[in-house]
Amino acid sequence: MLNLTPRYTSTRIDELPATLQPLAAQSPTLARLYAGRGITNPEQLEISLSGLLPAEQLHGVTKAVDLLDAAIDKGQRILIVGDFDCDGATSTALMMRVLTKMGAVVDFLVPDRFKYGYGLTPEIVELGIETYQPDLIVTVDNGISSHEGVARAQADGITVIITDHHLTTKATPPAEAVVNPNQLDCSFDSKALVGVGVAFYVLGRLAKLRREAGKPAVQVSQYLDLVALGTIADVGVLDKNNRILVHHGLTAIRQGRCCMGILALLEQAGRDPKQLHAQDFGFVLGPRINAAGRMDNMRIGIECLLTEDWHTAQRLAQQLEQLNRTRRQVEGEMRAQADNIVQTLAGTASSTDKRSIILYQDDWHQGVIGIVAGRLKETHYLPSIVFAPADTERTGDDDAIKGSARSIAGVHIRDAIELVAERYPDLISHFGGHAMAAGLTIKRRHFDGFVAAFNEVMAEIDDEVFAEQKLTDGPLQASDFSLWFAEHLADASIWGHGFAPPIFDGVFEVLSFKVLKDKHLKLSLRYPDVQYPIDAIYFNFDSAAWDYRAQQVHVLFELDINEWNGKQSLQLMIKDLAVVAAA
Repeated sequence: MLNLTPRYTSTRIDELPATLQPLAAQSPTLARLYAGRGITNPEQLEISLSGLLPAEQLHGVTKAVDLLDAAIDKGQRILIVGDFDCDGATSTALMMRVLTKMGAVVDFLVPDRFKYGYGLTPEIVELGIETYQPDLIVTVDNGISSHEGVARAQADGITVIITDHHLTTKATPPAEAVVNPNQLDCSFDSKALVGVGVAFYVLGRLAKLRREAGKPAVQVSQYLDLVALGTIADVGVLDKNNRILVHHGLTAIRQGRCCMGILALLEQAGRDPKQLHAQDFGFVLGPRINAAGRMDNMRIGIECLLTEDWHTAQRLAQQLEQLNRTRRQVEGEMRAQADNIVQTLAGTASSTDKRSIILYQDDWHQGVIGIVAGRLKETHYLPSIVFAPADTERTGDDDAIKGSARSIAGVHIRDAIELVAERYPDLISHFGGHAMAAGLTIKRRHFDGFVAAFNEVMAEIDDEVFAEQKLTDGPLQASDFSLWFAEHLADASIWGHGFAPPIFDGVFEVLSFKVLKDKHLKLSLRYPDVQYPIDAIYFNFDSAAWDYRAQQVHVLFELDINEWNGKQSLQLMIKDLAVVAAA
């Protein structure tokens, strides 16, 4: 049997909170799912826009809005400086769309990650001055650590507004306004806003101010398609506030009320907007937009989200599709090399006491290292850092290498890197990030020293942190194995990071099986009191581990709907499996 941890220990209806009893009478399973995610009152599931937290709670928002309002009225040149990921792209597109509608003179600049790195650097400010001669710079999804960039802009008399969401333990830069729910003195009740969420709040407050003053304004909520996309793609925690934002953005796309670029990207992916789910933002749309920043320049992605012309949207979406295919090819090659290195290292005596995977190759692509680190973390359940050569033209240092880190629950990866920097000041040139992801730059000659120092920090962490905990929402009732329940479950809430998609387990009888392409296990199963076979598939299964004599299996699975030749059928997406020994 599988070793699973129940997400919620109660399985009886009468043990659920009294406030969930009415829901439990309709669907005991759904009531259990909500209880397991901390929902004790149906009001917590409210999805009305009126349930959003007030913008006034955001420290600095009033000052930022006043500056933007004045800049629009005076015809000052505004420059949006974004980030090169999907959150940065949607933030930039949102600012451009709304400010333009309000009559602003506005343009945008997104750093080439390979030439300029991340954030409002002095180099980016100088490029902005040379190209756009701005009076006002607004950062989106970056800037909270950009002290030098702010100083460079102010030296030329440029006003700076920072909008960001990243964590910081330092004083905020002395910009004219800083809006970030995670800055040290902000009392906003949700710390889960991503960059596009912060931009939405600033613009919403600006629109209200201008509307009340009788000035040209815009209904910012019509652009929630961008907010939803950026929130899920950036793996924002789905607290109530974010669930409301994503719900309305998702609804808008399903109804065709969204930007041309999103529709064109869905066309490239062969997806029907009417059937879109929240997870598709992260698995379908996000990677295609992110491919621009990883493989080329994010300007392509932003222009795709900005265009009002369908043929232009299709052309740009095709470019993004091709970049994403290239990204997948490069990623596949790097993952294969990484797997071989890990396998080789596993046979060495020195590997037994390591609690991380840290790799570097001279020919690895800087734009893909984060994805590869994430895959390694998922496969081996260890904090993983993957390095590639840094851009020599920008750094002027042919010994610099850049790393991207991904972590597991219980290991705050940014803090761990900071601890290394404190103990060994010469090892790390730059670093930043948050609990689950971070980036850093070191010297190639310091690679081995960094590996040893990082593993030294990992050795101080309790053993149980490195034991992967697999959660389950428990068994399903026989009546839950239906298309109706699967569809109802998918639409019951916005599932994702911080509001985990439901996952179940149960013991099934094996009716038949097939191994597809030597790596996928397809099963036909029977469940007690269910009168029909249930299809199940386990992707990337180690076929050598399958017992061909298996009569029963304990399965950890998600409910899914399989569409084939215009027909729908229930399917279990297996996440883990164990053969049940015969009695």
